[in-house]
Amino acid sequence: MRPPFALPDQEFVEVCERCGDCESVCRPNIVVRGRAGFPSIDFSRGACSFCGACADACRHGAFVDDRSGAPWQRVAAATTACLEAKGISCRLCESWCEPRAIRFRPTLTGSQMVVSPEACTGCGACVAPCPAGAIAIEDFTQGRGAA
Repeated sequence: MRPPFALPDQEFVEVCERCGDCESVCRPNIVVRGRAGFPSIDFSRGACSFCGACADACRHGAFVDDRSGAPWQRVAAATTACLEAKGISCRLCESWCEPRAIRFRPTLTGSQMVVSPEACTGCGACVAPCPAGAIAIEDFTQGRGAA
């Protein structure tokens, strides 16, 4: 997963020099060196504030110039490891979600995480606190992510 405001993947890979400038300015330290040395996001380290420092630090044009829109089309989603879905009370992800995009709907065996794609920014604040590692930040444009 590329940093926020990154160009589409193919373009990003073509222009990114893997210099590490975007990594060095990320205050929550979530921009890390990923596959083949390209920057990627590691939400196990924290959440993204979408400050744009990574994009500002890039000297090679790997990020969009106009950052007035959404940083990406990503939302939180629960995997099958979600404790609530197994009848174990948890809901830490809901507690950490500042925009209140995460809610739980009762089911016969527990409850199901429901994400509002309109409210979820894909910041990842819900990822690290999850004791089951059951939260993924997924590309919403692929028709996944929200229930």
